[in-house]
Amino acid sequence: MFESLTDRMTQALRNLRGLGKLSEDNMAEALKEVRTALLSADVHFKVAREFVERVKEKSLGQEVISSVTPGQQIVKIIHDELADLLGEGAAAPLAETKPLRIMMVGLHGSGKTTSSVKLAKLLAKRGYKPALIACDIYRPAAIDQLETLSKSQNFPCYAEREAKDVPALAKRGYDWAVAQGADLVIFDTAGRLQIDTDLIEEIKRLRRDLAPQEVLLVGDSALGQEAVNVAKHFNEAVQITGLVLTKLDGDARGGAALSMKAITGVPIKFMGYGEKPEDFDTFHPERMAQRILGMGDVVSLVEKAQEAIDEKEATRLAEKMRKADFNLEDFLSQLRQIKKMGPLSGILSMLPGMSGVEVGDKEEGKLTQIEAIILSMTPKERQNPQILNASRRLRIAKGSGTEVRDVNQIIKQFEQMRKMMKMLKGGKGKRFLSQMASQQGQKPPF
Repeated sequence: MFESLTDRMTQALRNLRGLGKLSEDNMAEALKEVRTALLSADVHFKVAREFVERVKEKSLGQEVISSVTPGQQIVKIIHDELADLLGEGAAAPLAETKPLRIMMVGLHGSGKTTSSVKLAKLLAKRGYKPALIACDIYRPAAIDQLETLSKSQNFPCYAEREAKDVPALAKRGYDWAVAQGADLVIFDTAGRLQIDTDLIEEIKRLRRDLAPQEVLLVGDSALGQEAVNVAKHFNEAVQITGLVLTKLDGDARGGAALSMKAITGVPIKFMGYGEKPEDFDTFHPERMAQRILGMGDVVSLVEKAQEAIDEKEATRLAEKMRKADFNLEDFLSQLRQIKKMGPLSGILSMLPGMSGVEVGDKEEGKLTQIEAIILSMTPKERQNPQILNASRRLRIAKGSGTEVRDVNQIIKQFEQMRKMMKMLKGGKGKRFLSQMASQQGQKPPF
């Protein structure tokens, strides 16, 4: 997500941070790099130019705070301008009316159908009772897809395969959804080009007849410069209330995010960053600005951890680690909790300074390999790793499709971790934890 932009912006900011004194000359060179970073990420040229001009104006016209270097102050200005460009402040809220009607619009293949179900899943977690209406009467496969995805999440879905009048179909679907007890109704409309006059007129009628509180434009983040034209035309046609950026995991540039918001003035409300139903979240401008600048996103990481990790199980594991009573069964449980949070690359990108660390398929596959090795052990072996002799290790390697050296490496790393736990349990460990706690103004954890 935004890897190319993050890499280039990080380099530009590295040069800026080193500035001890600001001048038009050294700022011009650094801001030229910022502009190049934006353009290479497919940000619209007008948006990039105006962004750099605002940063330059604020940098030259502002007194330097004594507690920071001039370079650090420019970095802060760039961060604030980037957050402003993405939406400024907190995430844009949805209308609070119930039943809430949301109309999804966009180009062919932008991800409307999958985003409709993902949005339903996200809002269901927040207490809504969703229902989905298939309004794409031109592509039977779209109806099948929406029904299949809705069924997988246990959401009611309304469809009419012989319908000809979309607004009338949508009205019947809405009445049906409300009768089912739904307080959130999502209308998945047909994909259309901004030059398809007849189809654009159709969604104008649909918007007028349905009077939805939200009209969300689903935009493929890989569109680049074309994203601006798409957003402008749809906004002029149906007055969109928000943007949904999809496929952020597949495009390293992500300039569409900055361009669409800047040109339309419409907030980015949601983002999709993977194929799974849970790979969809509220868009937070401030947090995204931090990630683009390589500052991480610790708040989102904590939220993801709270959502994915079982609190009781985490407490149990923490207690076993504190007592140095930790076996491979516990290690497996801990590993699975980490995997619930998503790919390692996504987790690392939320840590400050780790956005540039590459995690390939090999590293991602390592977690799966460790899980396979531990699952190939008997419950007795997991609870008592010391009984794992040569013959047992050979059997485990064959059972997990790995080599004996892989099994040996996992056991060795586990034993090292257990030794560290025993050290922390002893006197030296207590002194170490006491020192750490006192530095934080807290009581030691024992």
